[in-house]
Amino acid sequence: MSSGFDRAGGDGLRRGEKALVVLPDRNQEQNARSVDARLDEAAGLAAAIGLEVAERLSFRIRQPRPATLFGKGQVEEVAERAKAADAQVLVVDSALTPVQQKNLEDGTKAKVIDRTGLILEIFGERAATAEGRLQVELAHLDYQAGRLVRSWTHLERQRGGFGFLGGPGETQIEADRRLIRDRMARIRKELEQVKRTRALHRDRRRRAPWPVIALVGYTNAGKSTLFNRLTRATVLAEDLLFATLDPTMREIRVPGFDKAILSDTVGFVSNLPTELVAAFRATLEEVASADLILHVRDIHHPDTDAQKADVEQVMADLGIGEGEEGPARLEVWNKVDLLEGSAREALLNEAARREEVVTVSALSGEGLEGLLACVSEALRQGAAIHHLRLPASDGGRLAWLHSRGEVLDSRAEGDEMFVAVRLSPENWQRYQAL
Repeated sequence: MSSGFDRAGGDGLRRGEKALVVLPDRNQEQNARSVDARLDEAAGLAAAIGLEVAERLSFRIRQPRPATLFGKGQVEEVAERAKAADAQVLVVDSALTPVQQKNLEDGTKAKVIDRTGLILEIFGERAATAEGRLQVELAHLDYQAGRLVRSWTHLERQRGGFGFLGGPGETQIEADRRLIRDRMARIRKELEQVKRTRALHRDRRRRAPWPVIALVGYTNAGKSTLFNRLTRATVLAEDLLFATLDPTMREIRVPGFDKAILSDTVGFVSNLPTELVAAFRATLEEVASADLILHVRDIHHPDTDAQKADVEQVMADLGIGEGEEGPARLEVWNKVDLLEGSAREALLNEAARREEVVTVSALSGEGLEGLLACVSEALRQGAAIHHLRLPASDGGRLAWLHSRGEVLDSRAEGDEMFVAVRLSPENWQRYQAL
């Protein structure tokens, strides 16, 4: 997928270009993160798309300017710093209106990309499956639809036409917007088919005797490293924001179960563009249908609590509830190997007091046995003993009970078999649907 700058008619965004990262610091009370942490994340996003961050700046914004977001003096300072650093790209860690983006480009003589555009660029580069590319294209079209005025020089021309080519007097910008709307409608239809196919696959998995466990978490929390540890897979796991985009599923061994399915999903991030939340809803529905959600947290990160809040907010936006309203959850406190001394001891003690928390190091393997034991216990939570009578010839149903539940007793009497089995509420529903 080509760069958003190419689509907007600019000079193109190229890997290796120098970038100036600028953070508009508005109301700190609305953001639990420090300025330095937010600048680090913005620089990480820029690096993820191949930009070379030359300098980072933050400006206190008391009253956002409709024309440029920043004040006049601040824009002038940004222009001077960009020129001094030989930076061709200005990364603004905020959402910009099309007018603000264009005026900042005029005022700084640099290409400007905002947080939404930057995340869309990363997703566009990382999408590997046909579905992922469709989702990203839909989000990108939605984003670009309001930005046609940015730098296209031909949009004010009027055009005539016949029938579907456009009515008399239709401007080029109206025609382009209509083309975008038509393309978005086609993509939505294709994604609706994907959604139906996914629903069929989920329905098939519900009938299968294996629980599904979904990994969620802030981007770069270590989900893919943990996934590889548990499944012995080789999913891309780098110290890079959004290293994983397309969901991956593998089987794993869980104590007391024949096997389970582990799903690795895209990482969340603060201020995730609404276009992407909407576009990836079909993919993230896999999380809602899981038996258990493992929320992987980088417990060593200074903003781990704020990251947790962001993940929970995105989950809430997707309609994924907790407790009776959704799948059971465990918090996996990852990267404990990076903690030392009293900080490590205090954290381990806190985790030991909380039933829903497990500490691990996906990198070293520390705590993985304890994690699997907790997963097994969570999958069996609320389990009840059921006494069943089956035809003695129904070996398939008996095998299902052995793999999905805990068979406490079974005895044959003539043509029938009597079974006492402990099943979770979800598996009892699945059994009844067989």
